Amino acid sequence: MKKALITGITGQDGSYLAELLLSKGYDIWGMVRRCSSPVRSRIDHLRDKTHLMYGDMTDCSSIFNLIQTIKPDEVYNLAAQSHVRISFDQPEYTTNTIAMGTLHLLEAIKSLEKSVRFYQASSSEMFGNAVDSPQTETTPFHPCSPYASAKLYAHCQIINYRKAYGLFACNGILFNHESPRRAESFVTRKITQAAARIKYGLQKELKLGNLDAKRDWGFAGDYVEAMWLMLQQDTPDDFIIATGETHSIKEFLDEAFGYLDMDWKAYVHIDPYYFRPNELNLLQGDMSKAKKILNWEPKVSFKELVKMMVDADMQLAKKEYEEGKNDSFD
Repeated sequence: MKKALITGITGQDGSYLAELLLSKGYDIWGMVRRCSSPVRSRIDHLRDKTHLMYGDMTDCSSIFNLIQTIKPDEVYNLAAQSHVRISFDQPEYTTNTIAMGTLHLLEAIKSLEKSVRFYQASSSEMFGNAVDSPQTETTPFHPCSPYASAKLYAHCQIINYRKAYGLFACNGILFNHESPRRAESFVTRKITQAAARIKYGLQKELKLGNLDAKRDWGFAGDYVEAMWLMLQQDTPDDFIIATGETHSIKEFLDEAFGYLDMDWKAYVHIDPYYFRPNELNLLQGDMSKAKKILNWEPKVSFKELVKMMVDADMQLAKKEYEEGKNDSFD
């Protein structure tokens, strides 16, 4: 039985990846941060099937102890301060968790007396406002945020440790990937949640920033399969994981609100706070290398993804609405 360590197991990607690896017979270990109010709802259904250990990406000693204790066969580094807009407010923390955290993991793995396969969650944000589109594995990087800059540092260290020490380390340059498990602070989930709550009369408006930004959106459940496939190859390499399609935030609004027979223009208001200090307008990935070598391609379409997310948030809004009605009769 292979042992896999997932940092960031309580997040969207971590929960889907844990489900996938369990289905393949892995022994799953997850790193979680010690906090007064732990949020583990995404993996509650997996608690009896996984082992959770405390650790912190900013604390190199805890990372070393974790690696030495578990001695994993595969490590999937998904932990991060992952909100791009927040990275402008917390640049140092973002850099410590992503850039230095990845370095801590690499050093810990290098010191282990066994072969470990390492997956690093790189990001399409590293491309910034790239001149070429769609972006490939050879497109130059132009990070436009502290988050993207930290991801690029980690990305480069993966390549350095692969070449210098022979580590089996891969970068997955994932473009935007969403699901019903997406955190509510991300624009896609903000939209689907707001649409559902407005439909039930629980919310009156939705504040957003740049509606013209275009992204390559896929389903997180599809993308974690690509992570696993990268670590099953004979040689380590870097891959773009994307759909190859782009859609604007306006298009996402059209799909989400239109699915519920509503006009988003009646509810959406522009708030300057949600504009980034350095705006990124277009991201589109070319996943032909992953298709050729990994035999991977996305299964869920853009329309299916939005519908999936709205359906899930409608269930949550219905529950909230019914609980509110019951409270009013108490």
